[in-house]
Amino acid sequence: MALKPEPTAPFHSVQYALRVLETVSKHGDGVTDAQISRETGLPAGHLASLLLTLRREGYVEQIADGAYAVGAALLLLGSGAARRQALETKLQETLMQLRDSVGAAVYFSRYVDGEIRVTQVADGPLTPAVNEWVDFRSSAHASAVGKCLLAQLDQNGRRDHISRHRTPRLTSRTITNEKVLFSKLDAQPATVPVLDLQEYAVGTVCAAVPLTAGSAAGCLALSLPVEDAHRLRSAAETLNRRAAPVLLSMAL
Repeated sequence: MALKPEPTAPFHSVQYALRVLETVSKHGDGVTDAQISRETGLPAGHLASLLLTLRREGYVEQIADGAYAVGAALLLLGSGAARRQALETKLQETLMQLRDSVGAAVYFSRYVDGEIRVTQVADGPLTPAVNEWVDFRSSAHASAVGKCLLAQLDQNGRRDHISRHRTPRLTSRTITNEKVLFSKLDAQPATVPVLDLQEYAVGTVCAAVPLTAGSAAGCLALSLPVEDAHRLRSAAETLNRRAAPVLLSMAL
């Protein structure tokens, strides 16, 4: 539907912006400003300013050939697979920035349907992820991720989890006694990162901080080789400070 701007209407009116967004959304591979102008009826001068505003707000983005495509902010307003993909991409970018900031592999985990799920990882050649030699779902009693998530459950939730996933000794430091484990979880301050000092795997130390949104339990974690253990606490503090942006992505 072409629009003809009224002399008194501001170029950035919501009506014009919606027509531009509709046009960009129709062209999955991108669309030029000339084509947008033809399809909306907006003069080039008005369109240029409007596209600049939409780009600044992230509703459209300019791709390699100068054409315009749907931006991340517009995808986040949608639903279904496109929205989920946009959220996952945004979260992954945040995790990668955090990885570079703390100099360690970073993990995003959630407790879903009674199971621990590490849903996204940001690692790299200089920040390798921990070797998952025992399934994280079966090692909540030993890993920083698992202990952090269990700490967010009530006693019944913890007992239910342990009844389905026993507490074997993974290293000489692993806590295998349920009573001792629950006591340590109860004593864990909510504002202090949970540590794993070679309890899950020899040669690796980890830290995790809770990301709780309503009834959803989640956590943000990092891992370091034991030779970098001297950096663990400072990295964990940085992780804790930077957790807020990640919390916004827990709607995934």
